[in-house]
Amino acid sequence: MATGRKKQGSVCRECHRVVDGEQCIICGTSNLSNDWGGYLVIIDPERSLVAKRMNIRLPGRYALKVR
Repeated sequence: MATGRKKQGSVCRECHRVVDGEQCIICGTSNLSNDWGGYLVIIDPERSLVAKRMNIRLPGRYALKVR
């Protein structure tokens, strides 16, 4: 069943950050993917168990799975 939602940008294959441009603002790589799933918003990485498991240190938008 289609939800009609559009994915929000590309995702960095290195740090899983959702990016709007051609390059990741966190790690600087241009190794991006449009094939990703699971949208995650980290507000307080110090207190987030998910952020700790994914090694996320900065607040922002991330993908759970990147192909």
